[in-house]
Amino acid sequence: MFRRASVLALTFIVCVVGAAQAQNAPPVRIRGQIAAIDDTSMTIATREGPKVTLKLADNLGVNAVVRAKLSAVKPGTFIGTAAEAAPDGNLRALEVLIFPEALRGSGEGHYDWDLKPGSTMTNATVTAVVKGKSGRNLELSYKDGTATVTVPPKTPIVTFVPGMRADLKKGQKVFVVANKGADGQLTALRVNYGKGVAPPM
Repeated sequence: MFRRASVLALTFIVCVVGAAQAQNAPPVRIRGQIAAIDDTSMTIATREGPKVTLKLADNLGVNAVVRAKLSAVKPGTFIGTAAEAAPDGNLRALEVLIFPEALRGSGEGHYDWDLKPGSTMTNATVTAVVKGKSGRNLELSYKDGTATVTVPPKTPIVTFVPGMRADLKKGQKVFVVANKGADGQLTALRVNYGKGVAPPM
C-alpha cells in the first residue's frame, strides 16, 4: 500500500511541476544549504556564497536524494546524468540519478547544464552497460539521439524517494528548482534534499 502511494505521490509531483515550469520558462536552479525555513518561505545559502530567499509554492514537490549503486543500472533503466566532455569524444559522468519508474521520461533529452561550466544533462534510457577502461560505459537513447557516458568508479550514484515539506530542515543540502515572477520573486517549485548524501546534480 505504501509503495503504491509513493508512486502516486511522485507522479503527482512530476505533473504539477511540469505544468508550472511550462508556464514559467526557463526554471532557476539553486544549489546550497537551507539557512532558514518556515511555513511559507525558505532561505538558501547558495554554493556561490550569497543567500537567497524563496517563497514555497502551495504545490511544492519534495524528494529525498539517497545513495544508490551503479549495479542497479541495467538496460531499460531511465537515468539522468550530468556530464562533461571527455578526450575520447564521449561524455564523462559527474553524477548519475536513477529515476524511479514513476518518473520515467522526466526531462528526456540532452541539453546544457549548470553543475559546472561546460557541463550537460542527459536524461535517457540505458540501452547497454559495457565495462570500459575508465569505468562503466552506459549507452543511452533519448527521443532526439543517442550518447555514450563513461561512469568513473567514484561518481556519485543516487535516486529519489518521496519526501514531504515537513522533512525540510535547516542545515540540509538541497537542489531547488524555482521560477522567477515578474516582480523578481523566486518561488520554489521542487526541493530535492540530501538524505545521507548531498544532491550531486
